[in-house]
Amino acid sequence: MARPMPQPEQREPDARRYAKLPDPFPMWRGGALHGAQIAYETWGRLNEARDNVLLLFTGLSPSAHAASQPEDPRDGWWQRMVGTGLAIDTEQLFVVCVNSLGSCFGSTGPAAIDPATGQPYRLTFPDLSVEDIARAGYEVVRSLGIQRVDTVMGPSLGGMVVLAYAALFPGAARRLVSISGTLAAAPFAIALRSIQREAITGDPDWRHGNYPTDRPPRTGMSLARKLGTVTYRSAAEWQQRFDRQPARADLQHDNPFAAEFAVQGYLESQARRWVNAFDANCYLYLSRAMDRFDFSVHGEPVAIFAKSGLEQALVLGVESDLLFSIAEQRAVADALRAGGATTRFAPLQCVEGHDSFLIDIERFGREIRAFMG
Repeated sequence: MARPMPQPEQREPDARRYAKLPDPFPMWRGGALHGAQIAYETWGRLNEARDNVLLLFTGLSPSAHAASQPEDPRDGWWQRMVGTGLAIDTEQLFVVCVNSLGSCFGSTGPAAIDPATGQPYRLTFPDLSVEDIARAGYEVVRSLGIQRVDTVMGPSLGGMVVLAYAALFPGAARRLVSISGTLAAAPFAIALRSIQREAITGDPDWRHGNYPTDRPPRTGMSLARKLGTVTYRSAAEWQQRFDRQPARADLQHDNPFAAEFAVQGYLESQARRWVNAFDANCYLYLSRAMDRFDFSVHGEPVAIFAKSGLEQALVLGVESDLLFSIAEQRAVADALRAGGATTRFAPLQCVEGHDSFLIDIERFGREIRAFMG
């Protein structure tokens, strides 16, 4: 009987590239990284003048895979926004999306190997700041021979990062787009994220950050994700989407407190995917970095923007956003405008809350397309 032919190893599609960071890479709050790297992906072509670059930072959890491409045809986290003929038109722009420093999708972070020990950094990773994420993105475009980008853009955490980018690197960007970001973390958001972190660190499986990769603190991560997911949307959106629909039969177990409603099943599915995809320590570091961000440590905001060299800015926010209030978006826009950038502020009437930039592509796309010209 003939033996079956060995099958070639199946690999996940991967369009990531890697940029080495300067060694050492000094961290904003002290300490330094050695041999660090940032994972990134690109779309479109760099033109001869090298002036068509859009540098895209992500929210807390996404990878650099913002949209599909030949090397990785899977849908990206902003699939309907980035591409040929879309609001971020890759026929015109050379888009560079970076996975944040401190994350776990190819960039150096707490889950990465410390070259000094051969073991994961875990909690020996230096304190992470929004400024470190901005500097790492700056080094990525410099590694590509780009001194000034046309536009720096980011949602959520990325909306903070682009502001830090403008403060740290005057003249390094012509335009800025901040989406659902803030000049400083608000008490409500800090309180929420602190509870999420407590859920993780209070899980016995966290083991003070020394959990094995095959046994992460699943319960804590699941609770943190569920709590976050509730606040990423709005009460009106939950009502429209789920009302009081019952949970699927397979979720209604003998446990007297098992899921009864469809919304509970949705939260459970979101949490399960999150636990399987994201590293707990990376989440803790990124979440704390968001809490600590305060643009005013760089100086008076209007004065900082006046020195930034920004010509134009777009600030997008959502009226139903619980995490980053529309007042915070207005404050960003006012400071940019007072600093001399021609600024458009668009408070959008989306029902989906903070996650609207991922869902209401029509509204966000219309604003971004008009701004990008």
